[in-house]
Amino acid sequence: MKTYDIAAIGGDGIGPEVIEAGIEVLQALAKADGGLGFRFERFPWSSQLYLDEGHYIPPGGLERLRTFDAIFFGAVGSRKVPDHVSLWGLRLPICQGFDQYANVRPARVLPGVKSPLANGKDIDWVVIRENSEGEYAGMGGRSHRGLPIEVGTEVAVFTRAGVERIHRFAFELARKRARRHLTLVTKSNAQRFGMVMWDEIFLEVAKDYPDVEHDRELVDAMTTRMVLKPATIDVMVATNLHADILSDLAAALSGSLGIAPTANLNPERAFPSMFEPIHGSAFDIAGKGIANPVATFWTAAMMLEHLGEMVASTRLMKAVEKVTANGMHTPDLGGGATTAQVTGAVIAAL
Repeated sequence: MKTYDIAAIGGDGIGPEVIEAGIEVLQALAKADGGLGFRFERFPWSSQLYLDEGHYIPPGGLERLRTFDAIFFGAVGSRKVPDHVSLWGLRLPICQGFDQYANVRPARVLPGVKSPLANGKDIDWVVIRENSEGEYAGMGGRSHRGLPIEVGTEVAVFTRAGVERIHRFAFELARKRARRHLTLVTKSNAQRFGMVMWDEIFLEVAKDYPDVEHDRELVDAMTTRMVLKPATIDVMVATNLHADILSDLAAALSGSLGIAPTANLNPERAFPSMFEPIHGSAFDIAGKGIANPVATFWTAAMMLEHLGEMVASTRLMKAVEKVTANGMHTPDLGGGATTAQVTGAVIAAL
């Protein structure tokens, strides 16, 4: 039996609820499979820990995480802690510390789920987000605070190495898909340094992938294309900020943020990768037992795929799709099911 060590970080809001649902489903999958096993270790890193002890990740925390095969992450964010403190306290130190530079966010309309678009069935996309630098590099500062001349700078950092590796990752992924099509999304008409460099490096890398069709779109135009012409899109690659926004739009057009998964990958596998649902803390429904666990289950399937367990990954997604097709939906999809009911239905389908 192959057994994987998984670090589980529930975090804030609905994070602990959906991660526990994901653990329950993965354990059921392992039991049904027979040749697969998981050892989960739960880490209480959260905004409550920060409020109690002054830190999200304790000393030596990243070194401890590095020993795991993968990280299963819920959400971070609290009304009691400024968002920039919580994000830089927990999620970004893991992503940057483990060089998880490829953020992968698939989007499609699952069976039984209704898209707000009349042509929503045409959605079958993957958004590739550069996850280590760009607008979220943490470069910049504040000076003359509180004075009329106060200044705040936010510096987007783009390196040739960082840009080239995300483009190569995107081309490799697009090459594995049926359509073999990749769209570069930038804003190089207005941002004439970093974005123009993105365009130039993309075209250089494209020469090594003559079998992948490619095109280019400005980020504002991309939002309209996603709504009006979804069938023209396959894989998108964009900066940290642009892809962050586009992937949320992709999730909403697919039916709900509650079904959208994410993988934060270190493709070279020098560090563990982290897998998280896209929806965030969702304070308004936390503790009510109605959070949609489908995003977490899909995220778990991506984790299994990354671990090389393709059969188990496919089996889990088929179970999820059977449940969504049968109309077992939480309130975000217009239904009345609870987190526990959807979880139980997926386990029964397995």
